Amino acid sequence: MEVDVIIVGAGPIGIACGIEAKRAGLSYIIIEKGPLVNSLYNYPLNMTFFSTSDRLEIGGVPFISHGPKPNRAEALEYFRRVCMSHDLDLRLYEEVKAVTKNKAVFNVVTTKGEYAGRNIVLALGFYDRPYLLNVPGESLPKVKHYYDEPHPYFEQRIVVVGAANSAVDVALETYRKGADVTMVIRESELNKSVKYWVKPDMENRIKEGSVKAYFNSTISEIRPEDVVISTPNGVVTVRNDFVLAMTGYQPPFEFMESMGVQFHDDEDHTPVYDEATMESNIAGIYLAGVVCGGFRTNKWFIENSRVHADLIAKAIRKKSY
Repeated sequence: MEVDVIIVGAGPIGIACGIEAKRAGLSYIIIEKGPLVNSLYNYPLNMTFFSTSDRLEIGGVPFISHGPKPNRAEALEYFRRVCMSHDLDLRLYEEVKAVTKNKAVFNVVTTKGEYAGRNIVLALGFYDRPYLLNVPGESLPKVKHYYDEPHPYFEQRIVVVGAANSAVDVALETYRKGADVTMVIRESELNKSVKYWVKPDMENRIKEGSVKAYFNSTISEIRPEDVVISTPNGVVTVRNDFVLAMTGYQPPFEFMESMGVQFHDDEDHTPVYDEATMESNIAGIYLAGVVCGGFRTNKWFIENSRVHADLIAKAIRKKSY
């Protein structure tokens, strides 16, 4: 089958792109390698969004939550409802393996089939590609790159790696649920991006000794019963039950580069695209959502990148008709 647009990624922005394509009279499919809104699904079970529910709305479907800021469960329910309301054409649990272009048509090979489209939208997430520590012992079962909830860590000795929002949230939550928490932080202080209402809490817990912290330090080895930490004062060995590596996640640069998408020579490795149409340097390949920020994965959110869907649909329709 050949469609006007193939959307890769069924996160909130990929869904928005499907809605706008449908409204513009364009034929489309949305392909997702995991479940619907895979990134949100992988969030901690009790996570609450920073934004209010009205700022997360897409497709004209009201987002009603119990509080002003919705939680993960409410978001999953909402985006399922959006997809059902708009009867979107979704291909879930279907990973894209290769994209090639033959004249004016893109050929997309997935784990379940092949598709042809005159345009491609890359609405890619990055939450399933963690930055690894690359140290001996990282493959041990005690090492986690994702965090669900604090209960399993009650009365356990936890090492949290990282200094940004995820690491701070995990350290505070597990500490308050009865874990013995040690933080390993590569920098000399907590990341400046940590939420302003949370940062003093974390700093005070460290200052009073409730949470131990090694700054300017890195893990050099993980062993079944302990962790070896390189600190400015020498090597320290800490008894340990779990390592929660909250080290962030990688944008899918290689996948984009395989299609010919170019990147600016800047520290953020920002992809090349036209801000008026969201079209990349490759004619017919459009970028939407967080992937537009390169390494700055905190630049684009649902609320400020919803507009990408409308820009893309209008550009494709103008080009096609």
